[in-house]
Amino acid sequence: MKFIDWTNLYEKYKGLWVALDGDNETVVGKGATAEQALEEATSKGFAEAAVTYIPQEVIAFAGQHEAPVHEAAARV
Repeated sequence: MKFIDWTNLYEKYKGLWVALDGDNETVVGKGATAEQALEEATSKGFAEAAVTYIPQEVIAFAGQHEAPVHEAAARV
């Protein structure tokens, strides 16, 4: 599995939806909505682009927490 660094994506496309080429690094479309990003990608010939949202703020996460069933049920 190849490590992908999206640091530049976060800096350039904060708050936008982006369509990515098959390498999952090259932006081939962008927009305020997923539909806009995919439409731009499709117009450029990238009909199979993956679409993802780039958040305004990146929150680091490390670790794992598995809530026991009774904790998860109490939140519902």
